[in-house]
Amino acid sequence: MIAYATIGTNDLERAVKFYDAVLATLGGARTFANGDRMQFYGSKSTPGMLAVSKPYDEKPASAGNGSMFGLPAASKEQVDAAYAAAMAAGGTDEGAPGQRLPTFYGAYFRDPDGNKICVFKMG
Repeated sequence: MIAYATIGTNDLERAVKFYDAVLATLGGARTFANGDRMQFYGSKSTPGMLAVSKPYDEKPASAGNGSMFGLPAASKEQVDAAYAAAMAAGGTDEGAPGQRLPTFYGAYFRDPDGNKICVFKMG
């Protein structure tokens, strides 16, 4: 249902390095860029895309209170790998990988700009 989501950043180069590392563990890769303002990521296994972008109004990007982006994983091992990559790439812990509900295994972290991310495996 969602075609793409955009995550704001104040340092595109740092954000791209972070998302390159995290999304690679989930089969994601850079798809296209909009100059030095935005980088899109996609995966052959899912139709949606994720973009990291400097705000167009040129004001500072900020993480939304209550906002979170959920990224699906194919396995618990992918959740673990994405979390480890996030920590190694400068993310901060918001909840280590673990079983949250009988059918939900997830990990929570924030990117270097403070955006909250959940990587999860359902089932």
